[in-house]
Amino acid sequence: MAEDSSQQKTPSGRVLKKSTSSTQNMKSQKSILGFFQKSSPSTTAASPAPRNDASQELVSSPAQRAASDRKSRKNPGSRFGTDVSRSLNIGGNKNVAGGGQSITPVPSSDAVGSRMKELIEARSRLHVGQSTRGRSLKRRKTAASSSDEDEFKDDNEFSDDDLDDFVVPDNSEDEGKPSKKRKRPSNVPIKVSSSKSPPVPDEELDLEFPDASASSALKWTYDPNDTEPSKPRPAVIRNPVQGEKKKVKAHMSEPDQRYPWLANIMDIDRNPPGHPDYDPRTIYIPPLAWSKFSPFEKQYWEIKQKFWDTVVFFKKGKFYELYENDATIGHQLFDLKLTDRVNMRMVGVPEMSLDHWANQFVAKGFKIARVDQSESALGKEMREKQGKPAGTTGKQDKIIKRELACVLTSGTLVDGAMLQDDMSTYCVAIKEALVNDLPAFGIAFVDTATGQFYLAEFIDDADMTKFETFVAQTRPQELLLEKSVMSTKALRILKNNTGPTTLWNYLKPGKEFWEADITVRELDASNYFVSEDGDNIEAWPEALREARDKEFVMSAFGALIQYLRMLKIERDLITIGNFTWYDPIKKATNLVLDGQTLINLEIFANSFDGGQEGTLFQLLNRCITPFGKRMFKQWVCHPLMDAKKINARLDAVDALNADSGVQNQFSSQLTKMPDLERLISRVHAGSCKAQDFLRVLEGFEQIDYTMGLLKETGPGEGVIGQLVASMPELSDHLKYWKTAFDRTKAKDSGILVPEAGVEEDFDASQDRITEIESQLDQLLKKARKQLGSTAIVYRDNGKEIYQLEVPIKIKNIPKSWDQMSATKQAKRFYFPELRSLIRELQEAQETHNQIVKEVAGRFYARFDENYSTWLAAVKIIAQLDCLISLAKASSALGYPSCRPVFVDNERSVLEFHELRHPCMLPNVGDFIPNDVELGGNTANINLLTGANAAGKSTILRMTCTAVIMAQIGCHVPCQSARLTPVDRVMSRLGANDNIFASQSTFFVELSETKKILSEATPRSLVILDELGRGTSSYDGVAVAQAVLHHVATHIGALGFFATHYHSLAAEFEGHPEIAPRRMRIHVDEEERRVTFLYKLEEGVAEGSFGMHCASMCGIPNKVVERAEIAAKQWEHTSRLKESLERQKGGGLIGLGWWSDVAWVLKDKSSVVEGDGPGAITERGIEVLLKAIKNL
Repeated sequence: MAEDSSQQKTPSGRVLKKSTSSTQNMKSQKSILGFFQKSSPSTTAASPAPRNDASQELVSSPAQRAASDRKSRKNPGSRFGTDVSRSLNIGGNKNVAGGGQSITPVPSSDAVGSRMKELIEARSRLHVGQSTRGRSLKRRKTAASSSDEDEFKDDNEFSDDDLDDFVVPDNSEDEGKPSKKRKRPSNVPIKVSSSKSPPVPDEELDLEFPDASASSALKWTYDPNDTEPSKPRPAVIRNPVQGEKKKVKAHMSEPDQRYPWLANIMDIDRNPPGHPDYDPRTIYIPPLAWSKFSPFEKQYWEIKQKFWDTVVFFKKGKFYELYENDATIGHQLFDLKLTDRVNMRMVGVPEMSLDHWANQFVAKGFKIARVDQSESALGKEMREKQGKPAGTTGKQDKIIKRELACVLTSGTLVDGAMLQDDMSTYCVAIKEALVNDLPAFGIAFVDTATGQFYLAEFIDDADMTKFETFVAQTRPQELLLEKSVMSTKALRILKNNTGPTTLWNYLKPGKEFWEADITVRELDASNYFVSEDGDNIEAWPEALREARDKEFVMSAFGALIQYLRMLKIERDLITIGNFTWYDPIKKATNLVLDGQTLINLEIFANSFDGGQEGTLFQLLNRCITPFGKRMFKQWVCHPLMDAKKINARLDAVDALNADSGVQNQFSSQLTKMPDLERLISRVHAGSCKAQDFLRVLEGFEQIDYTMGLLKETGPGEGVIGQLVASMPELSDHLKYWKTAFDRTKAKDSGILVPEAGVEEDFDASQDRITEIESQLDQLLKKARKQLGSTAIVYRDNGKEIYQLEVPIKIKNIPKSWDQMSATKQAKRFYFPELRSLIRELQEAQETHNQIVKEVAGRFYARFDENYSTWLAAVKIIAQLDCLISLAKASSALGYPSCRPVFVDNERSVLEFHELRHPCMLPNVGDFIPNDVELGGNTANINLLTGANAAGKSTILRMTCTAVIMAQIGCHVPCQSARLTPVDRVMSRLGANDNIFASQSTFFVELSETKKILSEATPRSLVILDELGRGTSSYDGVAVAQAVLHHVATHIGALGFFATHYHSLAAEFEGHPEIAPRRMRIHVDEEERRVTFLYKLEEGVAEGSFGMHCASMCGIPNKVVERAEIAAKQWEHTSRLKESLERQKGGGLIGLGWWSDVAWVLKDKSSVVEGDGPGAITERGIEVLLKAIKNL
């Protein structure tokens, strides 16, 4: 029966299709209606349902057929009801009798029941046959799409929504629950009824009809006054079977609803959050939960329970998937599509984009664990064929093996492609203890990208100056701390000097943060360094042997080993053997820049946003190689103090600028140099990509060529000549690699294919594959001859390779051939002989892939045999890069700039003429230069006064920056520079509280000042800016006066003391080591405006002109005028009091002088040897005598 295309809408908006019957249809309907005319007319007619006969099902889509099958299996009554309505095909509003009356047929007799049963059973036979064929086809497709799925999936597991979900084709394992095995759905049995039906009572006839909820046909009531049906007849809703639950998708429910133990999280030792011993890295899973896991779930949770705070990327086929809480994170932060994997919510990313997504998660502060498949699907089949390993169950054996490959954190990234910049990233382990009531530290830290380890152990002062300097220099990205052992002060220093993305790891003492003796035993037992005579400790690197007996540093190194071992990278890094001692403050050989000075002078980070814009490092860093940039940062951290070494660098800079040949050749040849220092550490670890290994070889070949050019140029006998001469001979080591493998294939395919004869097993494996491919070609020729057609070819169809494609016109296909797929023009077949060859080929290729990995490992190991040679070459190139960077920075300063002159006088001196601030030159074209003269024939300290915003702080920073530049080996932006080498730059700048350290502004000032008083020497440069402004005026003046007197009189350091306390100028008016200086300004009293001239001159400022600044800032005039009146009154009172004190005291001698005189005149017999901290030095007596002479 055919359907009409005309439609009719019901009140609910659904569309009803009218059927325009042909003559045959009319006869069939009249015969059927005859059975119903004996029934009561009160029963309304069933409205027609859309047809779904055989012709329609043949042209419907697979998704529609699958949906129809699912409905029929879930609700057999639904199919039954649909068949009845389709068999009757009664138009709901069609007029059959005259007079416009609609007939309401109702079945009511035994004959009707018998006839209905026959119609229904006939219809069911037709439909069941079709659905059976549909399900069979679907099973074949499901089986073909998964290579390692051992059981067929039930069609009921899929829904229409699943077609749109992101579900990864997994090539994996049976993920069904172990207690429930999926079974192929059985077909509905077809009952054969007799020709004579038993009598059926009227009340049982309705049981043969489906209820409203089960049928797709609506029942409409008849209204004679309305041609359209008004409302549906009340339907009987089917009650669900008791215990039947509709399955909720995993991603639509919370994890703790599917895994109840997630609702009450505990660590693996069953400690809840908040417990002192709670470990957030692990999670407890009860034994009952393990018994309910599918094999795949068990495999996942065995890893995840130990990495609960880590985002686990789980390899599944060609994708990496995140489950449960990790999936929620990926969905919420990066909008990854959330879907299901068995009983777990899941998001996934393609394996090719893993690095990208890992970078995204790491940048957000997450740890990343990567779980890889240790075998392919074919490898799994080969393993199963060889036999099950002992102790494994049958179902567990069906799981593809997966292992934790590595854990990535922001402080331990080893792949250069994942690092944000070329600077070093450190993971730092810190051991803190007390020695004679002073803090002692053992520190071990590593740059995992290069494999460079550093060791440090020192006893610090009470303010932890060395420790703070270390933190400021290294800026750790990841910290390993001993749980409940670190002091509050040390933790505050770390928090104040690390970024928001720094990872903090608290390790359990003893178990995770090893003691020194455990560390030594682990190092020896792990065979990181092996000696031929069996004494492995003798094979340790020299720095590590020196640290063996140092308790604190070995304990810190033990924590670092344990942590790197958990990350699966410790052996690759330790066996490189790069160990160096690190001294944060190299007093003997280098200019000391403590942590506070690095911050105050904005050496590496500006105070605006923490970036490098406007910093000294950005100004001087012109290096072109990544490893050169890292070395240059160390040069800036530790400027030289030996005048001979400084002049040697300056000679090299002058030579490079005088003859640009070396500079140009170096820059042109090595501009695109890869990060060889990081890459050779990856080669050592055996985890280098083929393309990167090729870049390493090409990079060293370029270095060898460039150094050959420099030798021909004749760089001279200076530093550059020494570096060129010390370059190791690389050509002999590189000769082997020129013909070791096919470089073109390595670059294009990422596979190291050795040249013939280099690796015998590789050649044999390749020959075996070639042999099988030749047999396949012979088999193709045989098939062509057998069927008499040259159009027969091999075609790959997904994973089914080498299918024999035969044109459809060829009919004489052997019966032993199995059709695998087809198109309109051809059919594709497999047959036993072809299957056997394909299997041999796949196994040969799998074996070959393993050999390819082994060959790459051999190449890397062979290259790593000369690691020390490669590293030495890298260090020499880095030093050349740093020298050329200084030359470029010096020439970029413009005019005036000069080479600094270092003198070795007994008295310290610092002279700069027409000095400009180097970091402001790129942005300020009309910078006003100034002369700076300290020490020598002038006073050591300049007492600097001036108006607000007159430029005092700029003078202070400019002087310190010029000294650092000079001692690095760079030219200085001034007309002339003359100085003695400075041993330490110490600063007290700005007025900032430290709320995180519970320190007020005044407390911070005094803490920094205390360091200056205890550490400064006559060779130091000290700058103090507005000391004492954090407290009351009287206390501030007193502190400033005492500090200034001590620095100038007893220490004798060079420096500036900037202040708004103008009374200090009068107090130290006759001091021989203090000279008053001020910033020149022009004042307009009528307009209350101040013009800043930014010029340093002799004298004392007339005032701070705070009222003028207030007026310039827009403060209302009334407020400014009242402030001026109050200021004049206070100034008058202060001067009157000062005058009275002078008359009473009888002179201008300050309290500092009275103290020194009292010490000189005191009874020498009562003086203890050393005289303690209050003792006056010979220098102090000398200055005192000069002061008395001046009076």
